[in-house]
Amino acid sequence: MDPYLQMFGDTVFGFFALFILTKVLGKTQITQLTPFDFISSLILGELVGNALFDKEAGIPEIAFVILLWGALIYITEVITQKIKRTRHLIEGGPDFVIYRGKLIRDVMKKNSLDVNQLQSLLRTKDVFSLREVEFAFIETNGTISVIRKPEYQMPNKQDLHVSPQEINLATTLINDGEIVYDNLKEKNLTEEWLQEQLKAQDYDHIKDVFYAEYMKGQDLFVLPFVNREHHKFDA
Repeated sequence: MDPYLQMFGDTVFGFFALFILTKVLGKTQITQLTPFDFISSLILGELVGNALFDKEAGIPEIAFVILLWGALIYITEVITQKIKRTRHLIEGGPDFVIYRGKLIRDVMKKNSLDVNQLQSLLRTKDVFSLREVEFAFIETNGTISVIRKPEYQMPNKQDLHVSPQEINLATTLINDGEIVYDNLKEKNLTEEWLQEQLKAQDYDHIKDVFYAEYMKGQDLFVLPFVNREHHKFDA
């Protein structure tokens, strides 16, 4: 067989196989790239590239490599969905890099982040001074999320002559139908109180709640389990 024709066939097959694999694994491979996802993408690209340029490798070999790696990633995703304790180990979690306006040095060191890099990340959120920041999180994909101090929030409270208000962080109390007991304890709340709040919103069982969020001074924010087919995105 003509080597160029074989390379053409292998490349086209690899393209469509990777496209299908991306669809199966979901959008997180692209939009929410964690360190684990980044490494897996690099390795997958390397495996496919080597298979394409190996003279002895054809479509069966490329298919085997893609299917094997896809299966490993899929199994990992299933494990993180079923066994929630593994999520932090595999995917990591967000870290406070600024808390109540103060830099958390240990978190910066852990993430190999210096002040200049932090300022650069803040500028991507239209924050040009550390004095404006009340809370900042380093997300698992390396991006930063920011909550400004009240006087710097839009619209500017100083301009409106409105007294600054205390900022309270939202705390997850239920995730994937399970109570996050550590957060419940941190906020000095009880499971009985949580049950009462849910019943007040017509939820009789914890398993009926996909997500519940607590914020001081506000009603409990509750999201039920919803099937995708009931709420499709209309392009």
